[in-house]
Amino acid sequence: MKIGMFAVLLADRPLEEALDYAKAAGCETVEIGCGGYPGDAHCKPKELLGDALALQKFRQEVERRGLEISALSCHGNPLHPDGAVAGAHDEQFRDTVRLAAELGVEQVITFSGCPGDSEGSKRPCWVVCPWPADFLETLEWQWNGRVAPYWQEAASFAQSQGVRVAIELHPGFVAYNTDSFWQLREVGGETLGVNFDPSHLFWQQMEPLVCIRELKDAIFHVHAKDTWVDPQNTRRNGVLDTREYTDEINRSWIFRTVGYGHGLDFWRALVSELRLAGYDGAISIEHEDSLMSVNEGFIRAVGFLKDAVIAEKPGEAWWV
Repeated sequence: MKIGMFAVLLADRPLEEALDYAKAAGCETVEIGCGGYPGDAHCKPKELLGDALALQKFRQEVERRGLEISALSCHGNPLHPDGAVAGAHDEQFRDTVRLAAELGVEQVITFSGCPGDSEGSKRPCWVVCPWPADFLETLEWQWNGRVAPYWQEAASFAQSQGVRVAIELHPGFVAYNTDSFWQLREVGGETLGVNFDPSHLFWQQMEPLVCIRELKDAIFHVHAKDTWVDPQNTRRNGVLDTREYTDEINRSWIFRTVGYGHGLDFWRALVSELRLAGYDGAISIEHEDSLMSVNEGFIRAVGFLKDAVIAEKPGEAWWV
């Protein structure tokens, strides 16, 4: 496995500086944002696809530092009930898939999306329980009327380009846990897999190690991000928390740098489970820890993960 960086954490720096930073920190891969919610500070697919020299320079900037692109990311909501938002995110997704094909990048990461509750909706609507009955009616309409038609065609498009789509399971979108992912895969087929981010599973009170064993080769890419669940606030309010991420003292959970929510034993076990599942790709560090600076959180994460990954790296037995 190779430790990498999700480069959007350095969106305020030029691509060249971000790549230098990743290399100096000891990373072997980079994941690059190409639009959607992460933005396109380092990579604008439409521009690169229309300029062969710019595309060549982009490729060379990565390669000459001995880095690999683990994935292109365009986390967006192509099912948004606002047609302008949905259209923009869908266009960014397709341009990102085309660019991945040009660069030989195996996967594109995005969200599954979330529609509104009906034809006349203006904002996304995420159903979290089966009652009153309106909720299940809404969910059925979303899947049959919006999700299935979109992802059947979008997955087919990605497959035609030779690119896999790694869906990041995230509450607020239609695919957020194992069951909802399998439902999505029934729609789009094996072109759709998972960008496995344990941080979004922790705060749903899921066990990432169990999920890895179930998802197996459907795991296309991995994010390294931790979550700390506040026991007092969770006992008071549960884990469905809408407070701002910066209101750490009152939130039920917050994102943390790896090792600050769960210790080394967990992350070593995660590496082991990934290997048992046949995964040997990148572990891409995503920094969203509001209690640490980007530099402090990222550097700590690299060192921590190197210990976890090296400890589990297969090697020759001493008795051979």
